[in-house]
Amino acid sequence: MAYATARAAIGDSEFDRDTAVVARPGEPGTYDSELSAGWTIIRAVNGGYLLAVVGRALRAALPHPDPITITAHYLTASEPGPAVIRTETVRAGRTMSTGQASLFQRDEEGREVERIRVVAGYGDLAALPDDVRTSATPPSMPSYEDCVSSSDAPAGGPVTGSTAILDRLDLRLDLATAGWAVGAPSGAGDMRGWLGLADGRDHDAVSMLLAVDALPPTAFDLGLAGWVPTVELTVHLRCQPAPGPVRVALRTRNLAGGLLEEDAEVWDSKDRLVAQSRQLARAPRP
Repeated sequence: MAYATARAAIGDSEFDRDTAVVARPGEPGTYDSELSAGWTIIRAVNGGYLLAVVGRALRAALPHPDPITITAHYLTASEPGPAVIRTETVRAGRTMSTGQASLFQRDEEGREVERIRVVAGYGDLAALPDDVRTSATPPSMPSYEDCVSSSDAPAGGPVTGSTAILDRLDLRLDLATAGWAVGAPSGAGDMRGWLGLADGRDHDAVSMLLAVDALPPTAFDLGLAGWVPTVELTVHLRCQPAPGPVRVALRTRNLAGGLLEEDAEVWDSKDRLVAQSRQLARAPRP
């Protein structure tokens, strides 16, 4: 399988630098971050990237290393620039700890505005039992080499505005779910693809928070164009991903009242279901 030739290490990659948080002296549980413009789509910072930033702050604040379950409510659109994350340890147990966090930015008048509020349960993915009983199966899709990359996309399409995030991803879409790029959406509400990071960094638990929200929205496959802002996103991590790109499958079954859900599954190179998520988002407005 061909893959990104550069091999950035976990902990020393663009993703790690751009999601870094720094503890604020004298304010326990408070962390500063700089939201990068490199992870924007259309006119806002990507929601999965934001969740990864907050996830790092909670990892630093809690005694356990990995988000097992994490739920975010997106209150206002985040912008590139300085941000502060304030965390609180709700409970610290033997195998799992629970925390909450909010990310704030300053508006044009200098007032602090809450962008995202998160509640999460952290544990140790490496310590989980290895007993697996599942009826879930990996998505049926072409090989990495037979999927299409963003560089293959024609000019135009439903995305107007920033596509900076695509330069940071090694994304290969299943052609059956990419018809929207040439004006021929399937109408099924599906999106599938292989996902890696452009510098070759392997995935870990934190990058899974990005992975569930990194593909084009299923709204495009429904024939809708424009920004699809996230209202709420819940992610469950099931195990640490094996090296290599992951397969991500998104599906929407119901669009009503201007809102749609996206159910995501992420499968690693060992055919393991490593992450699941459900997102509620606003459908693009005409």
